[in-house]
Amino acid sequence: MSPRRSRDGGILSTLLLVAANLLVPIAIFVFGKGFFPYKPLLPGLATYGESSVYGEPPKAQFDKLVFMVVDALRSDFVYTATSGFKFTQSYVSEYCPTQMGGKADREGNRLIRDGGALPFTAHATSPTVTMPRLKAITTGSIPSFLDVVLNLDEGDESSSLASQDTWLAQMKRKKKGKLVMYGDDTWLKLFPGMFDRFEGTTSFFVSDFTEVDNNVTRHVPEELERKDWNTLVLHYLGLDHIGHKGGPRSPHMLNKQHEMDGIVKQIYQAIESKDHLKSTLFVICGDHGMNDAGNHGASSAGETSPALLFLSPKLKKLNKRHRAPLPENPDFQYYDTVEQSDLAPTLAALMGVPISKNNLGATIPDFLPFWSSSEVKAEILMRNADQIMQVAHAAFGQKMYEWSFKEDGKPETDDEKLAAGYMEFEQLYQQVYRGASPDLYQEMIPKAGNWLHEAQSFLSGMASNYDTPQMLLGFGIALSALVLALISSPTLPSIPFSLVTLAYGAMMFASSYVEEEQHFWYWSTTAWFGYLLVRGLNRKTAHPIAHAVSFGVILLAARIIKSWNQTGQKFAGEPDIVTLYLQTSPVLLWCLVGATYFWIQQHLTFGLSSLPIWLSFATSIGLVLAAFTFKVAFVVEDAPELLTEFVKKLLEINFSGGGRELVERARAVFIGLGILMAASLGFMGAKKQISQGQPGVFTALTVLTLFLVTQSRVTDIPLFLLYNLQFRLLLSYVPELELGEITLSSLLLQYASFFAQGGSNAISSIDLSSAYNGIATYNATFVGILTFLSNWAGPVYWAVATVILLLSKRQHLLSRRRGGEEGNVYKLHVSLMTVFIAAATAAVMGACGVLRDHLFIWTVFSPKYLYVVAWAGGVHLGVNVGMGGLFYWLGVREGSGREKA
Repeated sequence: MSPRRSRDGGILSTLLLVAANLLVPIAIFVFGKGFFPYKPLLPGLATYGESSVYGEPPKAQFDKLVFMVVDALRSDFVYTATSGFKFTQSYVSEYCPTQMGGKADREGNRLIRDGGALPFTAHATSPTVTMPRLKAITTGSIPSFLDVVLNLDEGDESSSLASQDTWLAQMKRKKKGKLVMYGDDTWLKLFPGMFDRFEGTTSFFVSDFTEVDNNVTRHVPEELERKDWNTLVLHYLGLDHIGHKGGPRSPHMLNKQHEMDGIVKQIYQAIESKDHLKSTLFVICGDHGMNDAGNHGASSAGETSPALLFLSPKLKKLNKRHRAPLPENPDFQYYDTVEQSDLAPTLAALMGVPISKNNLGATIPDFLPFWSSSEVKAEILMRNADQIMQVAHAAFGQKMYEWSFKEDGKPETDDEKLAAGYMEFEQLYQQVYRGASPDLYQEMIPKAGNWLHEAQSFLSGMASNYDTPQMLLGFGIALSALVLALISSPTLPSIPFSLVTLAYGAMMFASSYVEEEQHFWYWSTTAWFGYLLVRGLNRKTAHPIAHAVSFGVILLAARIIKSWNQTGQKFAGEPDIVTLYLQTSPVLLWCLVGATYFWIQQHLTFGLSSLPIWLSFATSIGLVLAAFTFKVAFVVEDAPELLTEFVKKLLEINFSGGGRELVERARAVFIGLGILMAASLGFMGAKKQISQGQPGVFTALTVLTLFLVTQSRVTDIPLFLLYNLQFRLLLSYVPELELGEITLSSLLLQYASFFAQGGSNAISSIDLSSAYNGIATYNATFVGILTFLSNWAGPVYWAVATVILLLSKRQHLLSRRRGGEEGNVYKLHVSLMTVFIAAATAAVMGACGVLRDHLFIWTVFSPKYLYVVAWAGGVHLGVNVGMGGLFYWLGVREGSGREKA
């Protein structure tokens, strides 16, 4: 890397660098507004009079609706032999003879096995998070991917469905009773003013497994006695929270399923026994499922396969009995699979209300036998088709029929084929309606089903109404940021840095590479440190054996880190160090965890050596012990199977249990860490030393490490031992590294550590288990910060560790009197990091723009764009530039005081 300027370029280059960093978030915002627009919607509420079909509206089969959402209710949680939904299954003596006697058999043999419940697996399209899924369930439409972001904002009101047509709005317009809701307050955001009685619970306080559901259940007995409602919505969150904290195999999961099954039994038996509930339809569904880690948001089979059941004694006359339970299925497909949006037209038919205007769902044919007349059955399907064609007309207009004016009269495009199919279907319907042969009705049913699903697939897959000029503007701003960052850099980027940047940008245009991005960083990191190893040996360093051993250890540590957690899409379930060794051997796990805390305690004691020895020792021991016992108590609540008997006994000394005590423990640790960090930075700012043997920034890094360990999963804590080993070895070779090489090392290690701790480009990999440490109620700011620091703990560690490498390099340049190069140290680091993040942002924007019609645009590229927001805004601006800049400035200030002394 050859210098372009011997000295700092001055104020102009600094201003250019500042401008480049300001343009990156501006580019993200501008491009995002064009890429994530709201789709056009048909306004108003549908009425039967608007339809082009003939005849009176089909008779309603039910007067009341109980709609129960169990958040993250994956299909196997209900349908398999390991499920806790025994009453729902009718899990009788045939499967479990010792647990259920004759009386229980008679009580249980009523639902799935006896036709009192119709079970389905509902396909939930990505993004599999609550808000867009509730939109799909209630409107029958396909929500915007932007709802992923809105789903995280408890205070957002722009996502309201108040002005959209839904089956809730149709039920309210019937004026046959009140609408009542208890549970997830997302319903209150989506439907302001819709419910006559309600009580909301926050959906993001994932530490709460119990009260969040008890607050719903306590209203159920009272509402079952009331006669004044026609729609009762219940949304339970505890099962989802357990998934986020402990995964689908959490020891809490089965008990929660039993609890939910008890609610099902209570409601179903009330429908059977109470006259005012005789004509009540009971629907149970999950808004989404979960993956093997207990998270959701992406498109894996577990996330997209929630259970869906319709329950009522009246369903028995359909004579649709099913086997229950079913054997495990790795694809999570049980019974018939329907689209989640199919709920909307099906409920409309059963409850006797018009289908929502923007619906893309198809009426589930299993319910058609409720109507004996072939004409009525045909009319229900025709109304569904007619409504979907109105959506198609809004999207394509009259050009759908241009094929009919051509000489050959054959449709060519997908929208023309859709119109041709509809016309053929409509002709069949009219013949059936006019009393033609019943055989025509039998011919019409499969044609209707095929057309409805083809229309659903086509219209659901249409590209959004992208604002292309705004997307191009955002892309242009990102390129401008890249150019400014290059101009402001004191040196040209090296060949290795340029290769990494260019290869990464090119990789963003391939969906498979985006899904498996971790391999790029693992192999790039290995190749880079292998290059440094070989280069050092070729240069014949003073201590070649020591050099070879040091970089060999760095490479070995990188290999272990790479194998710690399998991530991505293809290999996410494959064996790794955590699953093979740590989860199966708690003794080994806690030996490594204990070693990590002991290492932190030793470094902390040394880092406070300017204080009286009793104070430094007591502070380090007390704080580390408090952090360790909090982590053990946390594991007791989340994953007790990971504990050893010794650790359990150690905790029993001073832990009585309970979520509130966990909150207080976490707060005590955070307060202690905050005070110690403030003291460390204060000493540095005052040009004093808090440690006699090392700069204060080392102490600050140790304090930060203890915080990051607290925010990490217990199985990932030993990774920080490996990070520290790599860091210490790199620090000893700083004199041999150029400034740009330090920056490239930092870049590679930041990204590699993110993926090593289980991160990926899927929304479902975001870990919420530590997002509520020290928080008793939901707070968007604190939860957001803790979530970010939990998921990006590795990059945050390396960002601050890099500051120490830069300060060491600066000191080396000062000792060598290298013509004022020390003044460019931090500026060069930031400019190169800005070059990479601007290039990466532009590349992802380019990929999203060019591939906006790609099959995986919403499952792969759009989530990647959201991760770019986190990397650019959180890691780059917040940590590398903001926190790193503060630590570097204080380190320089402390160093100047040490030199004067």
